[in-house]
Amino acid sequence: MTTVLERVRSGRQAAGERWRDMPRWVRWMLLAAVIVFFYALPNKEFYQYLGPIPTTGSNFTQVLFTVSIYVLLAVGLNIVVGFAGLLDLGYFGFFAVGAYTVAVLTSPGSDLKTLWPWLLAVPFAIGLTMISGVMLGTPTLRLRGDYLAIVTLGFAEMIRISAVSSEFLKGQRGFNQIPHPPGQYADGRPFFGVLDARPYYWLVLTLIILVVFGVRNLERSRVGRAWVSIREDEDAAQLMGVPTFKFKLWAFAAGAAIAGLAGALFAGKQNFVNSQNFELLNSIIILAAVIFGGSGNIFGAIVGGGLVAYMIERFRGIELLGVELYEYRFLFFGLVLVIMMIFRPEGLIPNRRRAAEFKDRRKEVTVGE
Repeated sequence: MTTVLERVRSGRQAAGERWRDMPRWVRWMLLAAVIVFFYALPNKEFYQYLGPIPTTGSNFTQVLFTVSIYVLLAVGLNIVVGFAGLLDLGYFGFFAVGAYTVAVLTSPGSDLKTLWPWLLAVPFAIGLTMISGVMLGTPTLRLRGDYLAIVTLGFAEMIRISAVSSEFLKGQRGFNQIPHPPGQYADGRPFFGVLDARPYYWLVLTLIILVVFGVRNLERSRVGRAWVSIREDEDAAQLMGVPTFKFKLWAFAAGAAIAGLAGALFAGKQNFVNSQNFELLNSIIILAAVIFGGSGNIFGAIVGGGLVAYMIERFRGIELLGVELYEYRFLFFGLVLVIMMIFRPEGLIPNRRRAAEFKDRRKEVTVGE
């Protein structure tokens, strides 16, 4: 078993080296082909030839929208967990802040009665979510490890309980008639309607590309290098003159902004928001997706978020011996995570530094034995 795993790891390492050795224009062409594939994916004329990939128990385009939201959330959480090394168990709370901000500003059922258009409410949702990230981080980011995880967990529960008990946020009744994004066809029909989820998927996919481009540039900047130094050794980074608290706060604010954007997109698609949409389990799933894909690697977070969301939805409508497998989806998901953490704890697509760390640890274990 060990020999097989070593061969798989060496094969993946060789594939990564071949990718880096390719000419830049070849890599750009391959990335462009992948992007075109995902833009074409929700069209039935295309995905009907993909064998078992399309879901059978639920609308495939709706599943793709859900997957894209999870990918966007995983990219945002990767800034906090993967780049800065901060354990955040309440990330979905920022998603809830973004969704509720759009709902309060746009829904006729809101006590404010502002009735803003969706597009005008989105910047306010992102801004308010960033402010909430700063407000949470300012008193708590001096904590580390498990203590920070407990505080962020409490933040997510505060948001959920407020949504359940607050009359202003309408509890389980929620907000309805939230407007959709703007746009219409030549014949006057709205581009973002109720039945067709493809335009929403394309919108989120486009925003994912823009967010990844921005995060990639941020990763390679002075800010990104500061985050990596904090993740590797915060005390050493502080001794070398890195203002660790400021950069951790920036990581929290940037991750919160992306979660707020995802929440605004979710509210615009669903046309309805209530407290049942923001359970704590979702925060755990997003964190698991980042670790599953490869913490600290943007493309690893994308793959992890996409696979985790797809795996959960893939069991819907499938029966085995009269048993609905969807009821046991988290059991299968947990088993996959356990197996993954045993045989590949660095994730599917880890960054090179993290992969080297786990490789050194494996050598130490082998020598010790």
